[in-house]
Amino acid sequence: MSNRLFQSVMHQMKDVINRMIGVVDETATIISCSELSKIGMANEFIALDLSDSHDIFIRDGYTYKPFGPHIKPDYAVFVEGTDEVASKYAQILAITLSSIKQYYDEKYDRNNFVKNVVLDNILPGDIYIKTRELHFNTDVSRVALLIRVVSVNDVSAYDVVQNLFPDKQKDFVFSISESDIVLVKEIKPGVGSKDIEKLARSIVDTLSSEFYTRVIVGIGTTVVGIKDLSRSFKEAQTALEVGKVFDTEESIVSYDNLGIARLIYQLPTTLCETFLNEVFKQGSIDSLDHETLFTIRKFFENNLNVSETSRKLFVHRNTLVYRLEKIKKLTGLDLREFDHAIIFKIALMVKKYLNSNPNKL
Repeated sequence: MSNRLFQSVMHQMKDVINRMIGVVDETATIISCSELSKIGMANEFIALDLSDSHDIFIRDGYTYKPFGPHIKPDYAVFVEGTDEVASKYAQILAITLSSIKQYYDEKYDRNNFVKNVVLDNILPGDIYIKTRELHFNTDVSRVALLIRVVSVNDVSAYDVVQNLFPDKQKDFVFSISESDIVLVKEIKPGVGSKDIEKLARSIVDTLSSEFYTRVIVGIGTTVVGIKDLSRSFKEAQTALEVGKVFDTEESIVSYDNLGIARLIYQLPTTLCETFLNEVFKQGSIDSLDHETLFTIRKFFENNLNVSETSRKLFVHRNTLVYRLEKIKKLTGLDLREFDHAIIFKIALMVKKYLNSNPNKL
């Protein structure tokens, strides 16, 4: 549809400018032109300049001005000639075509509509009007996944994710920053949270194994309709932020699985500090060395089972009991007692939360 929009402008401007003008896409293929015979031709040397910036450049007697909404330009307008007049024409055409494209996307593009809903850039009342205009199905379940690029190779993670989900009528992929990509996935009846996590795992594994790009994925809750997609997206954001504090090694974090970590993350830091001071003696939690903290973690992982934990740690049962007694003496909490273990577990998470220096008031 962009080609038709651009070609309409080229046709109208042809006699006014009296020079060859046109538009190339990101592959440097001419998609519209005042001379129809040129449409479909390509120049790979232009593609290199398109990937660099939005600045004007000159190639083979033509002036080019890249444009588009993304960091890397999607298109470039070209004008025959290398003089100042050609440069002015190119800039004017780029501004005109960019505005036309933006208007069209906002009015008719479903992907842009979903993006505006997810980012809360559209009024609730306008959502229902737009869904009718776009014939958008509001009766299906969808979930928002936030894919954050941690380390990148030359490949575009955005392009890879788009290719993984080519059905643009059901699944929507868009960038919200240089490192963050959003996937809004339609969920069929009977598909559960485990299936969505497997989907996220396939994204992580594909980008990692085939393109050497490391990403982490936050998963929101499944919602029905369109209005609550912004909530699912915010949950995916929260999942990544909470996961960064409490599950630093995890590449997939689901909002449904955050548990008590989500509660702690929402607490004011002053309240967390008060909790630690009340539960422990002054400085007692800081007196625990790395080996002791490792023992505690293994004890929790093995459901407070002394025999199983000692076996996993390759230590004698009495050695583990001695360590637990030492912890009790330092903190006043006996981890073999369920209530004390819960308090200690929460305290460790609160301490980790405070050490992460979150931007909380």
